Amino acid sequence: MSAKNIAIIGAGPAGLIAAERLAGAGHHVTIHERMASPARKFLLAGRGGLNLTHSEPFDAFLGRYREARDWLEPALRAFPPQALRDWADGLGAETFIGSSGRVFPRAMKASPLLRAWLGRLDGLGVRLAVGRLWIGWDAGDALSFRRANGAAEAIRPDATLLALGGASWPRLGSDGGWVPLLESRGVAVSPLRPANGGFTVAWSPLMEERFAGQPLKRIVVRFGGEEAAGEAMIDAEGIEGGAIYALSAPIREALWRDSTAEIAIDLRPDLAASELSARLARRRKGETLSNHLRKAAGLAPVAVALLREAAGPALTNEPAALAALIKAVPLRLAAPMPIARAISTAGGILRDEFDDGFMLKRLPGVFAAGEMLDWEAPTGGYLLQASFATGVAAAAGIMGWLAER
Repeated sequence: MSAKNIAIIGAGPAGLIAAERLAGAGHHVTIHERMASPARKFLLAGRGGLNLTHSEPFDAFLGRYREARDWLEPALRAFPPQALRDWADGLGAETFIGSSGRVFPRAMKASPLLRAWLGRLDGLGVRLAVGRLWIGWDAGDALSFRRANGAAEAIRPDATLLALGGASWPRLGSDGGWVPLLESRGVAVSPLRPANGGFTVAWSPLMEERFAGQPLKRIVVRFGGEEAAGEAMIDAEGIEGGAIYALSAPIREALWRDSTAEIAIDLRPDLAASELSARLARRRKGETLSNHLRKAAGLAPVAVALLREAAGPALTNEPAALAALIKAVPLRLAAPMPIARAISTAGGILRDEFDDGFMLKRLPGVFAAGEMLDWEAPTGGYLLQASFATGVAAAAGIMGWLAER
């Protein structure tokens, strides 16, 4: 097959890995990116340690994608976690498995990997055109862009890959502006919603003023028959953190359905209620309840404040009842925090709108990958893995479609 001109819109992981595959097959690839530099969200994700993927058994791994598991499975099997690790190792970003099973580059940063990756793409002849905002199609169905200086540009590639991300962290480039562009062409898009984000809580003034920014460590959060261990952070507006993010999908859907959701926080998951009750029964005369909870139950001041927030002024002194409260502090959540603060995005192009090669059925020759598609997953490497895998799958779909033509 002769070399074709392919336009990729979006310079995140899905777009970059697709460019690598397509250029490696001999095609002429141009990546169009609205920001001044590529992969800004990827770089931000790597500031605290780039969690590329996860090492858990593959069947359990697939289950993290919930309702999207079945249609994502072929792409994830074609480019599984080990393939992503091998790819990173090949760029000199050797990976390791952390104590939680998460996979990181040894450098614990995204920037060295990205530099090596961009060098590889440059060597393959991939062209990166930055400062180009995609604004849809013109009257003649050419792809239309607006440059940073306001000038217009139109191109007619042989195939197009859309890899524009979701709508979280819009200042980094993914603001969901593509939704009306596709909807105007009849492509159905599920509303973009915050995923892996926090939730607002109607805190008392004391809780908001004194404990905002303080963590609840080594807790378990339970909701709707599911649970997640980790940490949470008290925010002036609500609560967020890993243990909250892991349950954000069912919590969010409950809020949308019922306008209310109540989680239960186990402040001492390592202790049975009976053991806690026995410890709390041994209170010294004259000891304040706050000091007793700190010593007997090992609770930090923020955890004690959460107990008082749940129980009100009449926080019980009775050991069994107090132990039961510590094991299941009820917390009513009001609403998801804004999508701009979320780590990722739920919603996107509905599965029925694209074929097995990730081509949009209503727009022959136009493909989509990454967070634009209607799937979500928790943090822990699952987000990047699916972005990479769908980028690889879309590249294969493009090559297959071009070969058929």
